[in-house]
Amino acid sequence: MIPSVVGEPSGLRLSFAEREEIACRRAAGGGVRQIAREIGRDPATVSRELRRGAGWSRSGYRASVAQGQADRRAARPKVAKLAAGARLRDEVQSRLMAKHSPAQIAARLREDFPDDAEMRVSHETIYQSLYVQGRGALRRELTGCLRTGRALRRPRRDPLVRRGRIANMVNISERPAEVADRAVPGHWEGDLIIGENSASAIGTLVERMTGFVLLLHLPGRHGAVEVEQQMIATIGQLPKLLAKTVTWDQGIEMANHANITLATDIAIYFCDPASPWQRGSNENTNGLLRQYFPKGTDLSGYHPDYLDYVANQLNDRPRKRLDWKTPKEALNELLSQPIDPHGVALTS
Repeated sequence: MIPSVVGEPSGLRLSFAEREEIACRRAAGGGVRQIAREIGRDPATVSRELRRGAGWSRSGYRASVAQGQADRRAARPKVAKLAAGARLRDEVQSRLMAKHSPAQIAARLREDFPDDAEMRVSHETIYQSLYVQGRGALRRELTGCLRTGRALRRPRRDPLVRRGRIANMVNISERPAEVADRAVPGHWEGDLIIGENSASAIGTLVERMTGFVLLLHLPGRHGAVEVEQQMIATIGQLPKLLAKTVTWDQGIEMANHANITLATDIAIYFCDPASPWQRGSNENTNGLLRQYFPKGTDLSGYHPDYLDYVANQLNDRPRKRLDWKTPKEALNELLSQPIDPHGVALTS
């Protein structure tokens, strides 16, 4: 057996040293599997390399021939898929403008064009077309349609923890166990997104099973009284199937939670301090909402109709955890099912 001088594989591509090893071991009568085992590569990689490196030479595999071919393949300019396909590019750009993420676009294209291979693209290709120099098939300004609105991610700061005790609040540890697995509808997570200098706010509610979003209009103050009024008005419009619990953080705006429960019969539970992951769906949604309501802006001037428009935008976004259905589609499907005596939708 020829002793190995290659060591660990050098990466995805074979190095010239590995090609020389293949040539020596092949000349010594080594088989594909034996060579692959000894240099630490997959047999298919070695087999493909031997075919390519033989070229037109009658002497068999030659490392120099194989390396030259590999260098030419690497240098060959490749046309980006989104640059070559105008129809696919237009479809991707249209969905980016609707604030769909690259992952949502890639998955939904497979659903919407199941028999059209030309309408397939990976989310990574979309990102590269937006950000990588030389791959810019998509308009650069469309980066503003992404959730971050920028090319590089910044580390998240620790969320501001609001202090102060709320009378008679019920901790999340006492919340029904059925809430956790998202198998039963009607359980919501809520919070406020805050505007410039904490002077304005918009209330957010997210249904845990479907991800359906409702927004609370708070044009003036956003204290306990205003939040109570908007919560009662909004929850009061929901069918009983969709009004079981709300989970909120310990913000003082929920000081009148008992009045909300009395008026709507919805139970309200409070997260532990500094535990935003206990409202994960709401935290994620609030991040999406910042595409429409940027941090540091005055939120008091937005009309209720615009809040409805933004909520509809989010409710029309396909979601991975819903098998790429939209929250609106999931909710409509849920409400179309028969209901058992306990208020739970029955699956067919």
